[in-house]
Amino acid sequence: MPEGYCVKCKAKKEIVDAVEEVMKNGRKAIKGKCPTCGTVMFKILGGKASSTPSTPPASPTTPAAPAKPTPAT
Repeated sequence: MPEGYCVKCKAKKEIVDAVEEVMKNGRKAIKGKCPTCGTVMFKILGGKASSTPSTPPASPTTPAAPAKPTPAT
């Protein structure tokens, strides 16, 4: 069971009836209730939720030319 902080009880407790959600900004979170007082508990999880697998950008076919050194004055 996931553990979160209950603001009303001021203690860390296990979240009852936990449901994983995705917030507007794309981050994952767990929402549930405190087993003692019934207050809604919310815990933000690390990382972003990925809806589609992202592909790395394609590498250019021609390599970049090295920069020419400037003459010292």
